[in-house]
Amino acid sequence: MPNAARRDRALITAVVALLSLASVARAQARTEITTSDTAVAPENLTSSRDGTVFFGSMATGTIYRAVPGAARAERWILASTAGLTNVLGVLADDKSNTLWVCQNATGGRGGAPVVGQTALRSFDLTTGAARGRYPFPDNGGFCNDIAVSGDGTVYVSESYRGRVHRLKPGASALEVWASDSAINVIDGLAFLADGALYVNTFNTGRLFRIPMNADGSAGAVVPIETSVPLVRPDGLRSAGPRTLIQAEQQGRVAELTIEGNRAEVRVIQDGLPRASGVTLVGDSALVLVNFARAVVVPYRQR
Repeated sequence: MPNAARRDRALITAVVALLSLASVARAQARTEITTSDTAVAPENLTSSRDGTVFFGSMATGTIYRAVPGAARAERWILASTAGLTNVLGVLADDKSNTLWVCQNATGGRGGAPVVGQTALRSFDLTTGAARGRYPFPDNGGFCNDIAVSGDGTVYVSESYRGRVHRLKPGASALEVWASDSAINVIDGLAFLADGALYVNTFNTGRLFRIPMNADGSAGAVVPIETSVPLVRPDGLRSAGPRTLIQAEQQGRVAELTIEGNRAEVRVIQDGLPRASGVTLVGDSALVLVNFARAVVVPYRQR
């Protein structure tokens, strides 16, 4: 490559990096993010590399997006257009330019008609265009949360059935990857550098590791002892090679550092009512509280 071309390419790369850093810096200036509508009831949130934040709605199914620096999330993917209902987990995957979404059917009790379909959905992270729909088994539980492994395989938790499903790259359907009664009310999922999937359980307040066997199958579920009890753990994200960050509906966000079969718990902030989701943007954790808004909590790993 000629020297001039190399210089131009290096300059473009530097400019892109600076713009990305500027976006994250603007995002950190926010103290909270609300949604443009009332009665949205977001249960989880996620963020892309540039600081854009995404919410799903349990009430309507619509996806909301707050661009970097914005303190309000606007309607982005309309439920009426995309056929979304009762959205719980959302996960932005920059590597594949995909927004993964857990949608759930509603109704079915007391003679009420069933509306929608419980499924993992995928959308273009840039445009919001619908990509794929991957239904859960009939009479299944809730599609709750999502994690993506290093090879691009998507894992999704099924609450009230104690199962983790996976979707391999290029696959057209989900398959059960792990199943265990110990993780019956499974909620959050996150991968760490050891290649294992870490999961929490909302009702029992437990943390577990599911090792990844050499052939990609799930190993035996391993309980992780925690230095302090967990109470209604919900949203879970990776924050470092051995570190998780977790929202607990008892009202706090905490850092969990894994050492063998033990997790050292460090409370980052307490007094966060019904904290149900967390995502990292720069040196901040955005914590979803009261199924209503995200508050910005300063966070740096020790």
